[in-house]
Amino acid sequence: MNKIKNVLLLYPQIPKTFWSMHYLNKLTGFKSSYPPLGLMTIAPMLPKSWNKRLIDTNTERLKSSDLAWADLVLISAMNVQEKSVHDLVKICKDYHLTTVAGGPLFTHEYDKFPSIDYFVCNEAEITLPEFLNDFQQGQARRIYQTDTFADLSKTPLPDYDLIDLRKYNYSVIQFSRGCPYQCDFCDVTTLFGRVPRTKASAQIIAELNQIMAHFVSNLILFADDNLIGNKTILKNDLLPALVQWRSENRFAPGFATQVSINLAVDDELMHLMQEAGFRHIFVGIETTQEESLRHCNKKQNLRRDLLANVRKLHANGFYVTGGFIIGFDTDSESVFKEMPRFINESGVVIATINLLKAPPGTELFRRMKHEGRLLESLDFDENKSNFRTIIPKNTLIRGYKQVLGKVYTSRYVFKRANRFLADYQFPHVKESIRYKFKPKDALTILRTILFIGIFNKYRSNFWRLLLQHRKSTVGKLSIVYLLAVLNYQFQKMYERFEKQLREDPYFMVHPPNAYQGVY
Repeated sequence: MNKIKNVLLLYPQIPKTFWSMHYLNKLTGFKSSYPPLGLMTIAPMLPKSWNKRLIDTNTERLKSSDLAWADLVLISAMNVQEKSVHDLVKICKDYHLTTVAGGPLFTHEYDKFPSIDYFVCNEAEITLPEFLNDFQQGQARRIYQTDTFADLSKTPLPDYDLIDLRKYNYSVIQFSRGCPYQCDFCDVTTLFGRVPRTKASAQIIAELNQIMAHFVSNLILFADDNLIGNKTILKNDLLPALVQWRSENRFAPGFATQVSINLAVDDELMHLMQEAGFRHIFVGIETTQEESLRHCNKKQNLRRDLLANVRKLHANGFYVTGGFIIGFDTDSESVFKEMPRFINESGVVIATINLLKAPPGTELFRRMKHEGRLLESLDFDENKSNFRTIIPKNTLIRGYKQVLGKVYTSRYVFKRANRFLADYQFPHVKESIRYKFKPKDALTILRTILFIGIFNKYRSNFWRLLLQHRKSTVGKLSIVYLLAVLNYQFQKMYERFEKQLREDPYFMVHPPNAYQGVY
């Protein structure tokens, strides 16, 4: 029998990638972008007799007293957190602590972590209870896996008492898992299936009320793989419930989520999402080259005017964050000119540009393995790939740098900001998103003026944008301010990329002698 009294829930560090928004958080005074929803969700599933302590190493330092207190350590991680996981596991082993790991990183790559004692893979609603039962009886296996998918109506309410929500830029919630599409580079369908499964709207409302009771964040992210994967449930259940909830919560923050581009052709759904409070949407555009869209099975982006669709979303009150990828086998060199042209003409201010990667579990990974093109490891840095591309190495490096230069440098960001502001129309909704000014906001504005408006070498672009829109409404001025702050994030990211390139001209794609068929 394993007698456990204290369990330590550990969340590893997220490196300085686009999605960590490290520089933006530093400017706005937050420790991290979002809380560790996975650990907060599994916490209520643990035995009630266990004392629980959650340490998010993105917001606080792991102390020796935490480790001395613990009898057991649970770690949850995404692929991008691999390096931090290795560091944390070593520390835990130095304290002779038993470690249990779960999350996307371990579901496909648990064999990379020989020092971890137990793996609870796939969806914890299924595998965690089985592990806990065996563990408490002293009969636990090392690996717990399942081919079935969880019933989300039984997923417990996340435990927000384990964190200080004030440290995070936004809150996070999840309505559905799974995606009906099968893009060959995406591991979502392997992890969560092709049939979107959802929680009941009552569960979501309960989670929202819990968030509001703890701290009113600037934004609430619906961390769904594709929120509109099941439009019927969305239109008939979730969105009407959110509209009602917003009418009862005067200062409820706006929502962000991920959707497919076909939202642009569903006027009813766009209107309902706006009424519910959705404003920020991530859309995987991937590439302007149709042959590459066909090649990666991104069928939902074919036979449509992507540029017109994006601008229509802007005109209907959404801020589109666009995902773009370079390195498809069918990419021609013209992609290095077409992609920045599309991004700048569309007014997509927030654009994520990645070298194509083949995550374990994807069709792309299987194909690269079969063709002997995989590298030794997968690094989720957006500027790196893990396989040998068809585009020659030097051409790829030169072209990728050209794309980043025409997207992330200050003058292009501010040009896109003006393009966006020309297209954007505030949605006509019954309940607008109201913001209550906090004392902390004054410090954020001061830091912005100092670091962007005074000490930054691109400060002239910042003041020019503000002056051009000085007569705008308060609502539009807040968007102008957001776009100016985002420029700082992009500037720092581009400087980081240039530094990496100076230190190692081939850091993006390893030299030929690094290619080994190790998988």
